Amino acid sequence: MPMQAQEIEDLLRESFPDAEIQVGGHDGVHMSAMVIDESFRGKNRVQQQRAVYAALKGKMDGANGDLHALALTTKAPE
Repeated sequence: MPMQAQEIEDLLRESFPDAEIQVGGHDGVHMSAMVIDESFRGKNRVQQQRAVYAALKGKMDGANGDLHALALTTKAPE
């Protein structure tokens, strides 16, 4: 079942309540997200992206995941 942008943002907001979050895409399967959060400071890009995937609580897991592709941008605030 495809996911709406608001559903993705809500999941991310649970783990990153103070983050700047922008979610885009309209087909519910191929989406994009930008997450800017202080918790990313000092972490490399892989660590940041793993934290975001964990926040999605399995929605991208394997062929049965609700979300097939997520173009992801992560960083700490400037």
